[in-house]
Amino acid sequence: MCNWLLDFLTSRPQHVRLDNHCSSTITINTGVPQGCVMSPFLYSLLTHDCRPADSSNTIIKFADDTTVIGLIKDSDEAAYREEVDRLAEWCDTNNLLLNTGKTKELIVDFRRNADPHTPIHIKGMTVERVNSFKFLGVHISEDLTWITGCSKLVKKAHQRLFFLRTLRKNHLSSDILVNFYHCTIESILTSCITVWYGSCSAADRKALQRVVKAAQRIAGAPLPSIEDIYRKRCLKRAGKIIKDSSHPAHRLFTLLPSGKRYRSARTKTTRFLNSFFPTAVRTPELCLLNSVS
Repeated sequence: MCNWLLDFLTSRPQHVRLDNHCSSTITINTGVPQGCVMSPFLYSLLTHDCRPADSSNTIIKFADDTTVIGLIKDSDEAAYREEVDRLAEWCDTNNLLLNTGKTKELIVDFRRNADPHTPIHIKGMTVERVNSFKFLGVHISEDLTWITGCSKLVKKAHQRLFFLRTLRKNHLSSDILVNFYHCTIESILTSCITVWYGSCSAADRKALQRVVKAAQRIAGAPLPSIEDIYRKRCLKRAGKIIKDSSHPAHRLFTLLPSGKRYRSARTKTTRFLNSFFPTAVRTPELCLLNSVS
């Protein structure tokens, strides 16, 4: 197996386009092949030693996307800035290109008298600070609201409604239209819904549901509401966490002495109260599922 991996990863020819008219072939002995089924797994093996040095920091890796999260207390940013510098040095040591131009910094700070934040620099280049950015398909804002994300989802879903209307004009059956809706529109509206829907505003929820109603009129068949899908997803995800004792959040689901309900999480803000874990614990169906099992 080791010999096979070595032969697979070394002396790889790769075509590189130099301009609009010609291309060149180069031989690569570092990194992982692009477009290969094993690429995400091999990249995880390659970057397994890229870990935070301080407990206040977290490094999240998904394929070639790396995010550094720092918890800053008492305005002390030393650990966070050192972590960014260590990540840049680690990339240089392991022949990985860190694209500073595409790197963004988002600061979440709800203090009334927040101290000014000095920009982060990587290799002499200033990292752009943004109010929101797209992280693994989800738009995260600095105020942790989901207005931007919901508006993007609604806009994209409306574009797909055009194709649904086109299929109806061609006299396709209602079953095919409903199947098309589930695959191309509902999948957009409910992407990572357990993360953001609980904290959505009433206006955002109405905008999302209007898309469902429009698709329902076009397809001529009943469609599940966004609220119902959210509850089912929460219940399904919570059930998996309860059954998996190795899950980091398994300890958040603890039964009361009666054995019929789960202990509610202590929350100080509405934002936390409406997030996934407190909402899942309060779900009546979850308590019923526990009593049945």
